Parts: sequence; structure tokens; C-alpha cells
Amino acid sequence: MKLVMLFFLLPIVLFGQESKKDSWEFSVKGKSGFLAAHRGTMGHLAKDRLLAGEFSFYKRVRSKSWSSDYRNPYVGITLYGSNLGNRDILGYGFGGYGFVEFPWTRSEKFVLTSKVGAGLGIITKVYNKDSNPKNVPMSSYVNALICLGVQGKWYVKPNHGLMLSLDMTHFSNGASKVPNLGVNMMFVGLGYSYTVANKEPKVVDARTFQHVPFFKSWNVSLVGILSEKQIFPTGGKRYPVFALSGMLYKQFKPKVGMEIALDVISKQSIFNYREYIPKTQGSIIQVGAYLGYNVPLDRFRFVLGMGAYLRDRYDQDGRFYHRVGMRYQCENGLLFNLVLKSNWAKADYVEYGVGYTFNYKARYHAK
Repeated sequence: MKLVMLFFLLPIVLFGQESKKDSWEFSVKGKSGFLAAHRGTMGHLAKDRLLAGEFSFYKRVRSKSWSSDYRNPYVGITLYGSNLGNRDILGYGFGGYGFVEFPWTRSEKFVLTSKVGAGLGIITKVYNKDSNPKNVPMSSYVNALICLGVQGKWYVKPNHGLMLSLDMTHFSNGASKVPNLGVNMMFVGLGYSYTVANKEPKVVDARTFQHVPFFKSWNVSLVGILSEKQIFPTGGKRYPVFALSGMLYKQFKPKVGMEIALDVISKQSIFNYREYIPKTQGSIIQVGAYLGYNVPLDRFRFVLGMGAYLRDRYDQDGRFYHRVGMRYQCENGLLFNLVLKSNWAKADYVEYGVGYTFNYKARYHAK
């Protein structure tokens, strides 16, 4: 599942590090919206008004040296349930996801945030060529659950808040099985929050950043990647994907990092592409150069980038590829990778990876 288990790690890690400076809250929210038919083949699906409910438990992080860089973000877990816009064909979706909300303002009375969340979801109806052939978006009962949105929260009293939100919620299996157009649901939400332990805001010493020349202090990593990919026709064979990425990473500012990678990819599904062309294990190897932007959150970082194939003999998906996901850097050098690789808006496969950073060192030091 794309962007799932590693994202759950973030709230778990932070929840385990209790501090008297952090405020715990829970909220309930009702949402209403519509199913966005992002492909012409989905035009027949949007029939029912979307109705959803959410229960969230989270805290506002004030106690970390990095939290002030992000105006003290909210980190937590949400339980989710809704119909999917067509009860007869798509059924219902349920799940849970970890999330981070980044405040845009420093006000303690009214807080406007942007939200990103990822987790696991279960749907009740999937594609079946005999009993449910019109369900072209979903072929797996278990899917990734993604939420992106903005939210305003008004604390009418120190412990009581009202919420208004706009978001997109997405179910998809990351192209591990076809068909997989996924569902995109657009919501407006109203909710209530209660602060269980409202702590007085305190100033935490900010991190100091060591500026060094561009060509110095890059972290060097090697990441092994394993995945699988199913191709059309529906119900076809699943093919393994093997890859190795040599990566350079550097953090330039508190919220800005960059990575450069050389990717070597063996995608076994290429053997099924134009089968009349003879192929070997050596000939299907793809080599790509990649550049990515990172948003660091302590040792956890979000990844967004684009690459180009330097070697791709069969040019199955075009010359460019893209990545969106996350990485987690352990203090002992281990690096965990969970990234969706795509060709523009078309999902290719999910990169499940484990690697090692040979010269890992934190760029921040306490005053």
C-alpha cells in the first residue's frame, strides 16, 4: 500500500514522547461531498451524495526543537468511514490514517492548517467481471487511504473548538492490481474538538543550523527496493520489481532538503510488453537519474521529485517518472523508504525499500 505503514510511524513515535508542553485533543467531524469522476470511464458512478464521519485523536507538538519551524504542527490518528458515491457498485469505505497538520498562522485562537494523511482502508465492493463489471476504480478490498486538505479551527473556549474543512479523500491500491483508477472524494466538513490537556504555550529553544558549502556534508545512502506490478488484462499475472537507488541527500534549511539519485530498475512486466520483441534480463534494465525536493520533519521526511530514464530500451511508459512519498532515517543509519513511483498521473508501482546511510549525521545541534 502506498504511503501507509511509515506514515503511521510518525504519530506513534511522537505520542510515545510525552511532554508537558504538548496539548492533547480529540475531535469528531461529519463530512458531505461528491465523487469526482477523474476519468471518462467513471462517469456512470457518481450517483449518491457522499456522507462521511471521522474521529481523530492528536496532539499539538510544541516540545520538539524542530516544532517551531512548522508553527507547532498537529500530529495524530483518524478513524474514517463513508459511502463511496455509489452504494450498489462501490459500496462503503472504512479505515484509519496517521496525519500531520501544518498551521499557517501563529494565532492560538484561530488556527488555519493544511493537512496530509495516509493509512489503510477497506472497501466493501470490488471489481468482478461477472457480478460487478462496472466497478472500474477498485479491484482490491484493502487499499491505501489518503487525505489532503485544509482546515480552520476556532477555539471558542480554551478547551472547545469548532472546525470547518475542505479535503480530498482517496482510496487506491497503488497499481498492485488492476483495474485501479481509484476514487477521489471531495468533502466539506464540520466538526467539534475538545482539548483534554490544554497546556500553556511555552517557548522551546530553536535549532541552530550549520550552513556549509553546497558540495559538502551530503549524506550518502544505498536503498534496495522490492515491489510488484499487475498489468492488463484484468486478472493477469503479477510481476516482481527489483531496484537499487544510490542517493545523495542534504538539508539546506529548516524546511528544505534535496536528494539526487541514480536508479537501476528491473521491472519484470516489461517481458510482457510487445512480446514479439526478444528480451533478456539485461535488456530490460532501466537506469534513471532523479532529483527530489524533501520536507524534513526531524528524521522523517516527505519526498516529491522527478526523474528521467538514461537507459530504457523499450520506452514503455515515456522518458520521465515521478515520486511522492516518505522516508525515515534511523540514528543507526538504517533508512526506510515508502514511495509511489508514477509516470505523470499514472501509478507505476509502490517502492518498498530498506537502505543504509553510510555517513548519517544530524545537521541540527542544540544551543
